[in-house]
Amino acid sequence: MTVESVKSLPPERSELREPPLAGGRVPLLGHGWKLARDPLAFLARLREHGDVVRLRLGPKTVYAVTAPELTGALALSPDFIVAGPLWESLESLLGKEGVATSNGPLHRRQRRTVQPAFRLDAIPAYGPIMEEETHALVERWAKGEVLDVTAESFRVSVRISARCLMRGSYMDARSERITSALATLFAGMYQRMVVPLGPLYQVPIPANREFNRALADLHRLVDEIVADRRVSGEKPDDLLTALLEAKDDNGDSIGEQEIHDQVVAILTPGSETAGSVLMSLLLVLTEHPEQVDKIREEVKNVVGHRPVAFDDVRKLRHTANVVIETMRLRPAVWILTRRAVTDTELGGYRIPAGADIVYSPYAVQRDPRSFERHEEFDPDRWLPGRSEAVPRHAMAPFGVGNRKCPSDHFSMAELTLITAVVASAFRFEPAPGSDDRTHIGITLRPRRLLLRALPG
Repeated sequence: MTVESVKSLPPERSELREPPLAGGRVPLLGHGWKLARDPLAFLARLREHGDVVRLRLGPKTVYAVTAPELTGALALSPDFIVAGPLWESLESLLGKEGVATSNGPLHRRQRRTVQPAFRLDAIPAYGPIMEEETHALVERWAKGEVLDVTAESFRVSVRISARCLMRGSYMDARSERITSALATLFAGMYQRMVVPLGPLYQVPIPANREFNRALADLHRLVDEIVADRRVSGEKPDDLLTALLEAKDDNGDSIGEQEIHDQVVAILTPGSETAGSVLMSLLLVLTEHPEQVDKIREEVKNVVGHRPVAFDDVRKLRHTANVVIETMRLRPAVWILTRRAVTDTELGGYRIPAGADIVYSPYAVQRDPRSFERHEEFDPDRWLPGRSEAVPRHAMAPFGVGNRKCPSDHFSMAELTLITAVVASAFRFEPAPGSDDRTHIGITLRPRRLLLRALPG
């Protein structure tokens, strides 16, 4: 399957098929009730009905794509843009002028602005900050207290993103507020996507009030961050400086709303996804103590007896494979949507202009057609000689094409470093009250993971 397989529909292609309709819909809600009740199982089962399947979400028809070659083609084709229920639900959080939600020329210009901060040769400059935050984490955990892994993971991911990309001491005082606001917002976003009740989410019931307070606080925090940087007069070599000095296509400074939305896009998706993966990694280290042993052995061979440093990360191949395998089985980003901008076709099926398309990295990355022992945790499947057997686009945790996450190298370095350091320092066991079942929101993560970090 290539990009050429997805192309605008010529008039004579009337023989294209209508995708099959998934069973199990109910009046009014359609398939929305199944998607809301048990979305992971529902999306995984769709592959049994075909590579492209029609769903009904309320009165709307949505197309689900299940085959990896078609999800790749969908992401790479200009016939589809970032849009649909997921992105519409996120616009109140991320705005319409940030790189995460924009399309076309605006998105291309914004990518050019943010990409230099995430070039492979730019990542080592963030090493000292990543090291400092990671070793501070270990020092704090050594006190023997029960770890609220949700709070700890979000905290370190927010602090690393903020300190690397928007340097300044003013971030220290705000990191806890940002963490709290994001936890509330992402908990409520998924329901707004699958059950789009519009104005009813403004009814002043407690859940809506809490959500709206967190949203207002996050946007207020962003305005404070930008204002503090302007007042300081400082221009460190970071992403916030690049945004404040960025020009639009006419050579004028970009607008305040775009700066605001870009800062939200810097703080929010990266911190949420990295934090969610870190929670899953800590669960993996708890459930698979043999992986702790293997990581420790690798660290000992690479590092010796000194502390793990950022420069060691590229040599810690098994540790990186533990991160990759965790992202395969427990991807933070588990559902994505696109919208057709023209009458087109996908896998021999007719896709009308304006149609929304949904696909699930979670379902694709657990597909037994692509992975042997697909539910087994096996970091060695990513070793040279084995990883080549994985079909193209069957494993794309950072996306593909021009929508690929620009911070992929940044995130892999951060997660590999943290995994190596904490596995070298601790073993983990569940604490009373821990609930490792999957929390399903905009991202996937353990529901309420409480751990004890045991030295040794």
